[in-house]
Amino acid sequence: MSIKNKFEKWFYLDDEEKEVQEQPRREEQRPAQEQPRSRAPMRKQIAGEPQQSATVVSLQSVQKSSKVILIEPRVYAEAQDISEHLKNKRAVVVNLQRIERDQGIRIVDFLSGTVYALGGDIQRIGTDIFLCVPENVEVAGAISDYFER
Repeated sequence: MSIKNKFEKWFYLDDEEKEVQEQPRREEQRPAQEQPRSRAPMRKQIAGEPQQSATVVSLQSVQKSSKVILIEPRVYAEAQDISEHLKNKRAVVVNLQRIERDQGIRIVDFLSGTVYALGGDIQRIGTDIFLCVPENVEVAGAISDYFER
């Protein structure tokens, strides 16, 4: 008996492989009339009735879309990191108060292009503060143009 056979016997790997190989053969031998039928359409649930089937929803996609990132870039190179968050479908609030004005303008231009390419939106929400959202986030309401200076 080889070492491979000992491991297979110890971990029951050979039994699992046989079961996997036997399953397609069993299905092929069924007559056409015994093949599983597709399920009938589900009826609407009436209030007070226990639910018979559960709908599966991926919580991972829900959690990703609800995340908001706050960023205060110090250099223009950080604009690429902000774009990565947008590509991952996260909303980003960008505070440009700690960066030089010309670099801030360049960052806003870069982010405007990113948001346009992703089908999202960019809005000014304060003095040198911008909200960038991807297409899966909707922004409702507006901030007035009156800012303290």
